[in-house]
Amino acid sequence: MLLAEATHAAEGHHDLPSLFWIAPFAALLLCIAILPLLKKTEHWWHKNSNKLMIAVALGILTLVYYQFRSFGFHGTEKGFPTVLTILHHAVLAEYVPFMSLLFSLYVISGGICIKGDIPAKPSTNVIFLAIGGLLASLIGTTGAAMLLIRPLLKTNSERKHVVHTVIFFIFIVANVGGSLLPIGDPPLFLGYLRGVPFLWTLNLWPMWLFMLVVLLAVYYVWDLVVYNRESPADLRLDDTQVRKITVSGKINFLFLAGVVFATGTLDPSKPFLGTGWTPFMFCREFVQCAFVVLSLITTTKAIRKDNNFNYVAILEVACLFIGIFVCMQVPIEILNIKGPSLGINTPQRFFWATGILSSFLDNAPTYVVFFETAKSLPVEAGATVVELAGGGAVQMKHLIAISIGAVFMGANTYIGNGPNFMVKSIAEYEGVKMPSFFGYMLFSACILLPIFAIVTFLFVG
Repeated sequence: MLLAEATHAAEGHHDLPSLFWIAPFAALLLCIAILPLLKKTEHWWHKNSNKLMIAVALGILTLVYYQFRSFGFHGTEKGFPTVLTILHHAVLAEYVPFMSLLFSLYVISGGICIKGDIPAKPSTNVIFLAIGGLLASLIGTTGAAMLLIRPLLKTNSERKHVVHTVIFFIFIVANVGGSLLPIGDPPLFLGYLRGVPFLWTLNLWPMWLFMLVVLLAVYYVWDLVVYNRESPADLRLDDTQVRKITVSGKINFLFLAGVVFATGTLDPSKPFLGTGWTPFMFCREFVQCAFVVLSLITTTKAIRKDNNFNYVAILEVACLFIGIFVCMQVPIEILNIKGPSLGINTPQRFFWATGILSSFLDNAPTYVVFFETAKSLPVEAGATVVELAGGGAVQMKHLIAISIGAVFMGANTYIGNGPNFMVKSIAEYEGVKMPSFFGYMLFSACILLPIFAIVTFLFVG
C-alpha cells in the first residue's frame, strides 16, 4: 500500500507531524532552486556526488524524525518499524519504479541519433517543435528533448537569432508536450504510481492540443519576423549548406514501444490484460531494464558518441530524487490530515497553486503535494471522480487542474522541470547565448501567463 493510500480519519490531532519537519524537504528543494544560480556554489553543486550527499543527509534527517517521534505510522509501531514502512513507501513503491522508467527512456532514446542540416525556415522549425510536442508524451520530455535539441540547433546554426527557438523548444518539447501519458512527464508518472489509471491522462488532450497550437502559432509569427531580419549572406549560407536528415539507431523505437507497453500493462496490482496472471513485484521494472540492455547491445558506440550521450543527467535525477522521495513523506502525511482545511478546494486554485510552485520547485513533488490535498477533500455530490487503483478517489476536475498545472507551468523557469536546464546547457555549449534565470522568466511571463489565463477560462472549472 502506498503512502498516498493511507488515511488518518480515525486518528487524533496528536498524530499530526510538526511543521518543523517539513524543513528537510523544503531545504532540498531550495538547494535545487538556488545553489546552481550562486557563483560561490554553482561549480560545487555541479558534481552529482555533492547533490547525493545533500539529498542523503536530508533524507536521513527525516528518517531520524520517524525513528524518535512519539507515535507510530498508520498502525505500525513507533521507532524502527515506522522507519521501515517509510522506506518501503518512499524507495520500493515509488523511487525504484520512477527511476526505472526515466532511466529506460533516457538510455534508449540516447541510442537514436538524428543528423542533418536543412534550411532553417520558420515552417521547418515549427515542424521540429510539433514533432517534439508529439514525441514528448511517448518517450518522455527528457527523451524527446535530448533527441531533438541538437539537430534543431544544427539546422539553425547559420542563423544569428536562435534564442527564441530554444525557449519555445523548452516550452513545448521539455514541458507541454508530455501531457498525454504518464511516461511523458515525471508528475504524471507519480500520479500513475499513486493509482491514477495509465490511460486517464488522455483526458488532457484538449488542453495539450490548445497549448500546442497556440504556442506553435505564436512561435511561427515570431520566427517569421526574426527570419526576415537575418542577413542575406546568412540566409544564402543556410540555403546552400544542406545535409539530408538521417536517423540512426531506429531499432530503439521498438524498444521504446516495449517500455511504454510494459509500463501500461505490468502493474503488480492488476491482472495482466485481463488474464488471470498478476505481474510479480518489480516485473515492470525488470522488463524496462531488459529493453535498456537490448538497446545497449544493439546500438553501436558510434551512435551514442555522435549523440554526446552520457549518464550525467540521469544520475543527477537519481541523486536528487532519492532525497526528495524520503523527505516528502512528512508534508504528504500532514496533507492527508489537514488537506481539507487549506482552502485550496477549487480547480482554479489547484491549477494556479500547483503551477506556481512547479515553476520554482520541481514539478514532480509539487504534483504529489496537491494530489494528496485533492484526495483528502470530500467528493461533491454529482461530481465525476477518478477511481484510484487500490482504493480511494479524486474528483476529476481537481486532478485535471493539478496535472496541467504541474506539467504546463514547469516551463515558467529553468528549474521547473529537469529537461529545461539540460536544454539550456546544450544550447550554450553550441554557442547560443541563453538568457539569465530572470531573463528567461521575462519571456515565460509575457508568453505563457496570458495563455494560462485563457486555459483557466476554457478548461479549468
